[in-house]
Amino acid sequence: MTEKQSIFGRITQLARANINALLDSAEDPQKMLDQLVRDYTNSIADAEKAIAQTIGNLRLAEQDYNEDVAAAKEWGAKALAASSRADQYRAAGDTANADKFDNLAKVALGKQIAAESEVRQAEPLISSQRETVEKLKSGLAQMKDKLGELKSRRDTLVARQKSAQAQQQVQTAISSINVLDPTSELARFEEKVRREEAVALGQAELASSSLDAQFAELESSSEQVEIEARLAALKAGASPAQLPSTPVTPAIEAAQES
Repeated sequence: MTEKQSIFGRITQLARANINALLDSAEDPQKMLDQLVRDYTNSIADAEKAIAQTIGNLRLAEQDYNEDVAAAKEWGAKALAASSRADQYRAAGDTANADKFDNLAKVALGKQIAAESEVRQAEPLISSQRETVEKLKSGLAQMKDKLGELKSRRDTLVARQKSAQAQQQVQTAISSINVLDPTSELARFEEKVRREEAVALGQAELASSSLDAQFAELESSSEQVEIEARLAALKAGASPAQLPSTPVTPAIEAAQES
C-alpha cells in the first residue's frame, strides 16, 4: 500500500467513525470528548501535511509532463528542419551534406520518440495522482466537518451533564430535609387574615353610613335656615325675585369638600 493510499484510508476511517456510539458508551463524556477533539485535531494536522506533500509531488510530475510534451514537439520540429535541409542538399547533388542532415533528422526523431514515450507513461500516473488528491481533499473536508460536529456535541453533552448533576444535588437536598406539611398552618393563617379583612370592611361601611347621615342633617338644617330667611324677606315686602339666598356656612362647605 502506497503512502497516499495509507493517508486516504486513515482519513476515510476517521471520517466514518461512529462518534455517537462512542459518546453514548462513555462513562466520562467530557474527558472522552476532549480526547477525541485532540485526536481529531492531530489527525487533521497530519493529513494536511501529507496531502500538501502529495499535491507538491503532483505539481512536479505535471511540470515534467509538460516539459516532455514541449520537448517532443520541439524535437519533431528539429527533425523536420533537418530533413528539409537534407532534401535541399540532395537536390543540389551534395550527397555528403544530405546524409549528414538526414542523420541529424534521425537523431531528432529518436529524441522525439523518447519524449513521447515519457509523456505516455506519465499520463496515467498523473491522472491517478489527481484523482487521489481530490479524494484526499474530500476526506480532509469530511474530517473537518466531523471535528466541528464533535465540538458542538461535546459542548451540548457537557452542559447536559452539569444540568443533570445539579438536579441530582437539588433532589438529594430536598429528600434529606424532614419537615411537617405546612398546609394546615397556612390555612389557619389565611382564615385569620380573612376575619381581619371582614372587620375592616364592616368598619368602613359603618363609617360611610355615619358620614351620609351627617351630610343629610347638614343639608336639612341649611334648608330650614333658608326658609326662615325668605319668610322674613316676604314679610318685609320683598318680591319673590328679591328673596335672599342663604349662604353656605363654612362648616357645611368644609363638610362638602371632605
